[in-house]
Amino acid sequence: MSNTTSNILDQLLTPFTECLTPEVAQRIVDMRANSETQSRLDELAEKANEGQLSSKEESEYAKYREAFHFITVLQTKARHLLRQ
Repeated sequence: MSNTTSNILDQLLTPFTECLTPEVAQRIVDMRANSETQSRLDELAEKANEGQLSSKEESEYAKYREAFHFITVLQTKARHLLRQ
């Protein structure tokens, strides 16, 4: 995901995170993938590192990375809110 996309995502999420209560912010910070999702992501990451992804798997892996990037930005904003 490009830096510009990250900046846009950051800007779009700011009003949302300003509405969070400390309890909700903590729940966002604590979010983790379920074991099935994490297992699939680990499998795709390993195959990607080995250069063994099919085109379908590359697309799937890219979608996971985009989703996790979104969650990471949201968690970063929630952590910032909790530190205030």
